[in-house]
Amino acid sequence: RVPWVDDNGNVQVNRGFRVQFNNAIGPYKGGLRFHPSVNLSIIKFLGFEQIFKNSLTGLPIGGGKGGSDFNPKGKSDNEIMRFCQSFMTELCRHIGPNLDVPAGDIGVGAREIGYLFGQYKRLRNSYDAGVLTGKGLAYGGSLARKEATGFGVIYFVNEMLNYHGQSFENKRVVISGSGNVAIYAAEKAIDYGAKVVAMCDSSGYIVDENGIDLSIVKQIKEVERNRIKEYIARKEGAQYFEGQKGIWTVKCDIALPCATQNDINLDDAKILVENGTTVIGEGANMPCTNEAVKYFLEKGLLVAPAKAANAGGVATSALEMTQNSMRLSWSFEEVDEKLQGIMVNICHNMVDAAERYGFKGNYVVGANIAGFEKVVDAMQAQGIV
Repeated sequence: RVPWVDDNGNVQVNRGFRVQFNNAIGPYKGGLRFHPSVNLSIIKFLGFEQIFKNSLTGLPIGGGKGGSDFNPKGKSDNEIMRFCQSFMTELCRHIGPNLDVPAGDIGVGAREIGYLFGQYKRLRNSYDAGVLTGKGLAYGGSLARKEATGFGVIYFVNEMLNYHGQSFENKRVVISGSGNVAIYAAEKAIDYGAKVVAMCDSSGYIVDENGIDLSIVKQIKEVERNRIKEYIARKEGAQYFEGQKGIWTVKCDIALPCATQNDINLDDAKILVENGTTVIGEGANMPCTNEAVKYFLEKGLLVAPAKAANAGGVATSALEMTQNSMRLSWSFEEVDEKLQGIMVNICHNMVDAAERYGFKGNYVVGANIAGFEKVVDAMQAQGIV
């Protein structure tokens, strides 16, 4: 129960959740999500997925997840601060650098992490830098954390493409979302020679056949915190369409759903296949429904599953914990190099697991098995506990 007072002096009450799912290989680790859709079942399924995603990174982190049905959209900085302080007043009893280390997720960025960390420090009277990740650079955050999930998706998909004799060069890419994951996936895909032609937010999507200008998107979303519709007023030839679902009707070679869960359903999947899409890279957490994934696999598409493809964010969070423990900071290049190595290793382990168990080409199963093996080995080794 999270009570807080809004700017009009009215008392508001939200529900807060933290699910600590498995700590066989390390402290519970997983994001906090502030979104009206949050309920216990969503937090549980994300926490369960997080166990295996974190295992895949090869780093010592267990699985958990948390959040609240609080909606930060339209709230003032003071309202968000008061909510975060109330949320942490309860959460602080259940977390710690060696127990449970939350991070950001949808609706929880550097601003929210800052307010949460400040309240934790105040309540504990202790500077436990490693208790939260995604912190500001001035107080224990890691360089490349903001870029990590998006970059990681592209490092992973690129390795998967290389394994099949392909690359991002001259490929048309559609990316849903326009937050951190989508923006930095687009940036790295463009670095690799792809053309990103569509992006979206919850209101609608933009199409730019000349290739999306990321500097404009960053200005709108990161600086102005505005709607993506603003893009068309600043870039000649760009189009805007209401409603985000239509983005999957835009022709592309590679689709990167980087918004939220259940972004691509079976109908969307059929349209993507019909339009010639050959690769799906899941940047968000489980953005394709089970029916959509099954259809993609039946049609022979390469599917990079979320728990493997978007593990770059939590991997870099674990690298942030390492830096906090050592009381030092690595350069952007050092973190980025480690991230790239982790994503390449995840891809190899996924491919290996799929082939060892007779599921060649089915990387959804390969990622599940590779993540599961490490956790179950650790649980068995620790006895009946």
